[in-house]
Amino acid sequence: MSRLNGTSPSIPTVDIPDHLATQLTTRTATIGIVGLGYVGLPLAMAYAAEGYDVLGIDVSERIVDQLNRGVNHIEDVDDAELARRVDEEAFRAEATYASIGEADVVFVCVPTPVTQHKDPDTTYIEQATAAMARHLRPGQLLILKSTTYPDTTEGVVQPILEKAGAANGLTLGEDYFLAFSPERVDPGNKEYTTATTPVVVGGVTEACTDVAALALEQIVGTVHRVSSPKVAEMEKLLENIFRSVNIALVNELAQLCDRVGGIDIWEVVEAAETKPFGFMKFTPGPGIGGHCIPIDPYYLSWLARKYDFETSFITLAARINEEMPFYVADAVMRAVAHLPVALSDARVLLLGVSFKPNVADTRHSPAERVLQVLRKRGVTNVSYTDPHVPAYKVQVNGSAEELPRLPLTPEVLEQHDVAIVLTDHTAFDYEMIAAHAPMIVDTRNALRDIPCAEDKLVVLGSGSF
Repeated sequence: MSRLNGTSPSIPTVDIPDHLATQLTTRTATIGIVGLGYVGLPLAMAYAAEGYDVLGIDVSERIVDQLNRGVNHIEDVDDAELARRVDEEAFRAEATYASIGEADVVFVCVPTPVTQHKDPDTTYIEQATAAMARHLRPGQLLILKSTTYPDTTEGVVQPILEKAGAANGLTLGEDYFLAFSPERVDPGNKEYTTATTPVVVGGVTEACTDVAALALEQIVGTVHRVSSPKVAEMEKLLENIFRSVNIALVNELAQLCDRVGGIDIWEVVEAAETKPFGFMKFTPGPGIGGHCIPIDPYYLSWLARKYDFETSFITLAARINEEMPFYVADAVMRAVAHLPVALSDARVLLLGVSFKPNVADTRHSPAERVLQVLRKRGVTNVSYTDPHVPAYKVQVNGSAEELPRLPLTPEVLEQHDVAIVLTDHTAFDYEMIAAHAPMIVDTRNALRDIPCAEDKLVVLGSGSF
């Protein structure tokens, strides 16, 4: 293989026929995307927009059928663009790995959950890798993007590929290539998209890094290379654990402000934000959500235990964040205590069930845990309203339950005893909420500029929670 010289590997130093570098720079490579969710589908559209043929693979036959009909299921993907790419035959989806051998580049964007004991579960990664290994041929590149623990690429993926490669006389780093490039998707963010967000990449060999960087440079403006997949894997954990730790800090301070009284954490954060250096704003809330931040601390603590090391600080932060739904439930119970209604008869309305504002993503949303805690404490009548989430199923007592969805109207608010602001969607009419909800538990300070009777509003971290 010829090396790609210089700081920009976009032009190979030697023109090698049928080489992956040539295929990438001439847009003749086929791009495979395994996992067509919040990471995979926007990635597929980015490559299709640059003229590549894209093969998407997802185990959900429902999703595959929808996509092949041009029906979108991801907010960050434009409906019309998806339909256009399907019509142009630039993108197609399949529910099996039968055609994965056609792909010159395969991005693995599958879920990486934890077990009930909060150990990493790499099953989806292993399945995708094994499927590619059965079709491994010269000139292929696999880039793992799923968030995971350091040594997944080299300790889990690489052995599977090398076993298949050895059986076919193929050498990693010469005949085929492997790298890790963590996803940096922020659902709902219109400024930083797949194409505009810088990415990090580390290959198992220098040649793997070169080829992977070249593949990524076709759709991303800035590609930062690191020395190994382990560095890239740890970098991703640092990004998310940084947020986890700082969110835990303000969550704990919010509880302290409530305990002390007379101190509003929101005013404190606003004041601290005036410092032009050495401070970054984080705000408290009912808990953390999304795929990464609730999970990543446990990837790292699991890895640390293998080396007789305890990530005390990181694990404590995760625990503080996980306790916030219990704190919110306590506030709801105190609010109900001020009303002429028994706890078992109280009607509670969840305002927002997605994990962040203005998106439909409910993965690990704090709303589910708040509901579970309320149910255990005897609050059985719980409904929700969310303009972005048309249906919401939660795990209650070991089974999936669809929560009743109601419109946000004055009548609905008045029919409930307590409204909990869990997600501060901009579509919510907070003046109406303030005027018609009998009691309001505000975990996002969403009503900060709205006139509201003090005796019916409790705000997280304000001293009244």
